[in-house]
Amino acid sequence: MLKKFLVAAVAAACASGGAIAQSLPAGPKITVTAVTQAAPSIPQYTKVDVPVLRENMPKASNGRIEFNLKSWPEANVQGPEVIRLVRSGQVDIGGAPLTTVSGDVPILDGVDLAGLNPEIDQAFRVAEAMMPIANRELERMGVRIIASYPYPAQVFFCRKAINGLADFKGLKIRVNGPSPGDLMNALGAQPTALAFGEVYTALERGTVDCGVTGSGSGNGTKWYEVSTHLYSLAISWSTSGYFVNLAWWNKLDPAVRSFLEAQFRNIQAQQWKLGADASQDGIDCNIGNAAACTIGTVVKNRPMVWVKASDADKARVREALQNVVLPNWVKRCGPKCGDIYNEVIAPISGVRYAAR
Repeated sequence: MLKKFLVAAVAAACASGGAIAQSLPAGPKITVTAVTQAAPSIPQYTKVDVPVLRENMPKASNGRIEFNLKSWPEANVQGPEVIRLVRSGQVDIGGAPLTTVSGDVPILDGVDLAGLNPEIDQAFRVAEAMMPIANRELERMGVRIIASYPYPAQVFFCRKAINGLADFKGLKIRVNGPSPGDLMNALGAQPTALAFGEVYTALERGTVDCGVTGSGSGNGTKWYEVSTHLYSLAISWSTSGYFVNLAWWNKLDPAVRSFLEAQFRNIQAQQWKLGADASQDGIDCNIGNAAACTIGTVVKNRPMVWVKASDADKARVREALQNVVLPNWVKRCGPKCGDIYNEVIAPISGVRYAAR
């Protein structure tokens, strides 16, 4: 459920975006090349990016802007490549989870460390607080984030019966970045790095025992066909960014740039609301609760078993965050990141970093 802070932010973004979006004057046409979202079937793509960017943009921009929009598979790219494509100018705008591209910019992983944000409201607050700092790092590479967005709660799709974290010991679990890998190590599991598009087959063949992804994302890509148990402990939200090539961005007509900024504020608001709505919806769809499944696809044949997280498991994740995940991130990112964390994120999360 959206909390008051996020509700207010969404409403403000939609209002400001709508007010500015009508002001684009006539002028030369622009084609924007964009690669966003991990699959063409997930709601972040079908319900937000495609309608706003591909379908509505020409009309909204007075005929001036059109988007050549593709998802990662449609463009034949993997997640870590997205920021490099933007940086090189091969695409103008790219969308990707911050943790997925954090190998190039480690501070990005700090926005949504595994175990940091148990609720989406906090994930949004941390993203808002960290974005100016992240952009200072990115701009040195010629890239900038113009909007953030989440996926649904990042949960576990497992091909064997599990009852909680105690059953993770020794299991091979697919993760999408360094900090989820640190968390799995802390819990006694074996983290396995796999591209999103490879996980279905890995679960089907037993190459991995579980895969971490959004509850709705896994539904959209039919992970329910190759897994049986859905463990709904949210370890993160796969907080993501829409990255722009800064040289291209700065050369845009200021009116066009302002128009696009407003459009992406609106997209950001829609995506955060969708992330919240799709989290429980993804669970309901995967377990076959047709009455509550309104966004995804209800699983009628062999619905998944829903395993809820205990308070003890939640406490264990928080302990692992403080003792393993956070210190390991600071090692990758450098001592300054520990200072930034304590100054910017700790007042929101309630967990401080202590150098060891």
